[in-house]
Amino acid sequence: MAQIPAGANRPGELSRKQTGDAWETRARRWLEGKGLRFIAANVRERGGEIDLVMRHGRTTVFVEVRYRRSASFGGAAGSVTRAKQAKLLHTARLWLARHNGSFDTVDCRFDVVAFTGNDLEWIQNAFNDHS
Repeated sequence: MAQIPAGANRPGELSRKQTGDAWETRARRWLEGKGLRFIAANVRERGGEIDLVMRHGRTTVFVEVRYRRSASFGGAAGSVTRAKQAKLLHTARLWLARHNGSFDTVDCRFDVVAFTGNDLEWIQNAFNDHS
């Protein structure tokens, strides 16, 4: 794997963005190995961002990627709060509308890929617009 450049403020360390990008790339590759097909990354709409948009069969999958060094404060999966879920739902709704779709017309789900230390947890259908 190519070496990732160090953060500007701390020689030898990655910036938050570089760290996030590296974990998102790792999640994308892992999901592709599980049969999902990549559609988009870092989808930004007014009010939020979705890390990955993938396709799993006929289902559009919106993926939130989280990383925590340890489980000391609840782990990576626990960091996807109700407020974060609401932002993701809103962003997905806008993205779907931009692509001539909606939650009523497109089969979709929200997954979380959580890295806590070296452990990976894939939570399929972690939440939905009815949660």
